[in-house]
Amino acid sequence: MISIGVLGYGTVGSGVVEVLNTNQDSINKRANEEINIKYVLDLRDFPGDPIQEKIVHDFDTILNDDDVKIIVEVMGGVEPAYTFVKSALLAGKSVCTSNKELVAKHGSELLQIAREQNINFLFEASVGGGIPIIRPLNSSLTADEIDEITGILNGTTNYILSKMTFEGLDFDTVLKDAQDKGFAERNPEADVEGYDACRKIAILSSLAFGNQVDYEDIYTEGITKITACDIKYAKSMGKAIKLLASSKRVGDSFYAMVAPFLISSEHPLYSVNNVFNGIFAHGNVLGDVMFYGSGAGKLPTASAVVADVVDAAKHMNRNIMQLWSNKKLELADIKTAKRKFFVRMSGDAKTRLEEIHKVFGDVQLVTVPELENEFGFITSILTEAQYQEKAEKCQGIINRIRIED
Repeated sequence: MISIGVLGYGTVGSGVVEVLNTNQDSINKRANEEINIKYVLDLRDFPGDPIQEKIVHDFDTILNDDDVKIIVEVMGGVEPAYTFVKSALLAGKSVCTSNKELVAKHGSELLQIAREQNINFLFEASVGGGIPIIRPLNSSLTADEIDEITGILNGTTNYILSKMTFEGLDFDTVLKDAQDKGFAERNPEADVEGYDACRKIAILSSLAFGNQVDYEDIYTEGITKITACDIKYAKSMGKAIKLLASSKRVGDSFYAMVAPFLISSEHPLYSVNNVFNGIFAHGNVLGDVMFYGSGAGKLPTASAVVADVVDAAKHMNRNIMQLWSNKKLELADIKTAKRKFFVRMSGDAKTRLEEIHKVFGDVQLVTVPELENEFGFITSILTEAQYQEKAEKCQGIINRIRIED
């Protein structure tokens, strides 16, 4: 029997308990051991819930119990999760976590401690919820040199953009709907400003490229400026607007960014809608590979956590090597990244076209008949710096969205 301690009995923590109870027989067979929840740490009590008999309020109770071999951390946030997880690893206990903030901030350090202790620090659920992506990067794709990972990594923003697209609603209306349905937090900043996706792409980039990518270095832009009019232009072009978290190797340089992009119907992420996530990767040997599934939610995330518990149980006293060193990967200046841009302008296209040509050169005009006194155009390939320099010479730019071909 392998005893585990669960830190946190919120949405994911209760999901872990539910998954272990529901699929106990098959989980035990796959682990080749009986998995037993011995403790659940939480500040609260849960009278009437069978879990109450396992509730403890002091982490040291779990830390000092030699029977506990695996700890599940689903508290969220950096502290006290970091202190608890580091203490657990130093005490020789493997840790499985869904905590993206913790992994993005301290992943390389905690992996190093796990290697030194010959145990494991596993975090499949920290990116993409129930989608298996960490394990494939660590094992199935190790023969490849990964040169791109691009994903829709936040279910909340994808739901909002999908709803705006399919129903023609504005951002504020859909955000309220997402909050009412529990898809968005009362304070949705981490989702709609792109911070959640930023931490996730930092983790994936660190694993794919082998060195530490600091999320603070990643250019991040959310979806709060996307309007129903932008969606109408996208539809007229046969494109969709998605919040993409992307990391690319271009020659000897590495770029990472989170921002809304216009993508065509041929793009593998075009049909990823609602609360689903999708992750596209490209390797120099394998070529393109796509991962798709439920990116969030109680049970999908809990399922990924429990999969890590099984992995840890199968590899007691044996570290599963993860290629993520603490050497920092220096990202290239985003100003040098090249792409096309879609630009919305106020005014009449006919009267302003000569001015636009003088500044931007050849452009592709885009108009939506129902939108009066404005028009749009697609630029040629420019660096971010070149676009910014040209945009400063034009009055009346309403919005601009990057294009991913």
